[in-house]
Amino acid sequence: MNIWGQIWPKAIYVVCNYSPKGNWWGHAPYKHGHPCSACPPSYGGGCRENLCFKDGSDLHYPIPEPEEETNEIERQRSKALDTTSQSRARTHSPTSSTRTDGYGSNEVVSTEQMSQIVSCEIRLRDQCKGTTCNRYECSAGCLDSTAKVIGSVHYEMQSSICRAAIHSGIIDNDGGWVDVTRQGRKNYFIKSYRNGIQSIGKYQSANSFTVSKVSFQAVNCETTVEQLCPFQAPTSHCPRFYCPRNCAQASPHYARVFGTRIYSDISSVCKAALHAGVVHNHQGGYVDVMPVDKKKHYFGSTQNGITSESLHNPMGSKAFRIFAVI
Repeated sequence: MNIWGQIWPKAIYVVCNYSPKGNWWGHAPYKHGHPCSACPPSYGGGCRENLCFKDGSDLHYPIPEPEEETNEIERQRSKALDTTSQSRARTHSPTSSTRTDGYGSNEVVSTEQMSQIVSCEIRLRDQCKGTTCNRYECSAGCLDSTAKVIGSVHYEMQSSICRAAIHSGIIDNDGGWVDVTRQGRKNYFIKSYRNGIQSIGKYQSANSFTVSKVSFQAVNCETTVEQLCPFQAPTSHCPRFYCPRNCAQASPHYARVFGTRIYSDISSVCKAALHAGVVHNHQGGYVDVMPVDKKKHYFGSTQNGITSESLHNPMGSKAFRIFAVI
């Protein structure tokens, strides 16, 4: 081997095989975005010197590689759901009151949830009739249920949501959160035995769906929906966001909110959550975001100490609603 002009007759060439790959010419050794926008939820959204930081600790936490996120974009509900048929749904109407207790001259408290709680027997076709059927909480003990599962990976609409999620390995018999994506018609559905559940085959065209885990993303007060949930094809579910406390004190120059109830996706996630009354400023917490049709006009207002701005005929921005996680 020629080593700087000298011939080494007996040489061993050792190469370090680094993983994950990186450090390429022309590629930045970091991800573009706001500092601390990928901190783990356990750190509560703390950020110091552009690094994840947990109160009471002098240790910094390296920003993790985010998992692939899947989520569906669907239209806003065209009309209110019949409360009788949705008796199993874990969705409450928002309530509002007006007080002057320092939290804002117009206090609005919303407990409305995007997710629905379902039993083992509920099929997707039972819950998904023109609604935004995105996110569900499955009850425990579904392995003992006799509800049908039709297909593998792609499930027929008459399948039990929760048993399909167990079959696919998304949750176990203890239940849990599931994201559902409708996939259109499939020509056939293959049977298989997975995770204690035998699915049924069907060789007939029918509408289908897939299931995925609900992903979680800690954000800071300045993070916008546009940054972490771009509503572009291929469609994807928005992760469940964790907002830190005290976002009401974030700079209005960097953390802005556009709209009321329906917000432009260039809005700060967490300040929009405060404005909507989904979380409290002194606590923070988890929120769900649902994409809706783009609006020509967003109207500003003052709620819970947060003043949102009006926006008319925006170029390219999408819209979203924000929901509580209880």
